[in-house]
Amino acid sequence: MSDRITVMCVDDHSVVLDGIALVLNLQTDITVVATTTRGEDALELYRKHRPDVTLMDLRLRGMDGVDTIKAIRGEFPEARVVVLTMYEGDQDVYRALAAGADAYVLKDSHSDELIRVVRDVHEGRTVDPGAPNSVAHAALSRREQQVLQLIAAGMRNREMAARMGISEETVHTHLRNIFQKLSVSDRAHALAVAVRRGIVHLR
Repeated sequence: MSDRITVMCVDDHSVVLDGIALVLNLQTDITVVATTTRGEDALELYRKHRPDVTLMDLRLRGMDGVDTIKAIRGEFPEARVVVLTMYEGDQDVYRALAAGADAYVLKDSHSDELIRVVRDVHEGRTVDPGAPNSVAHAALSRREQQVLQLIAAGMRNREMAARMGISEETVHTHLRNIFQKLSVSDRAHALAVAVRRGIVHLR
């Protein structure tokens, strides 16, 4: 047992946890030692089990995944964390990598991909937090994120221009870039995608 890769899984859906645990426990070199649906419990479980690799969903109730990663890495700098995400261009993934996550894997990936990432991270192979290519490519600029936040506040282009101290044409340019990066064609769809991906957090 001692030569197996020990894994902790954190996801707010127990069905997902059960599925991941089943897949990983079928491997002769991997064993799941702990699961939880809450970020608050993850740190205590990490202290108890000291897993080799932690799989972390980002959309958790209470303490979110990014804050949970910060808490674990703050106490255990050697912790190895793999982010579980639904979207390759998720802004929260970029924040998680910046917070110390080693890699990420899409939830709809084939089980072989999940297993490969767990083994890779255990062996020290990671995604470079300074340049996560597929995430950085889709990342929005600070100005573009601000435009999305103002859309969420119900502002029109003229109001956004006045608030940001820029011209309406520049607002149009930001919107075009946003639509292209999010693969949408209108403001409503852009806002829906931005909220889903964690780019905009509605208050």
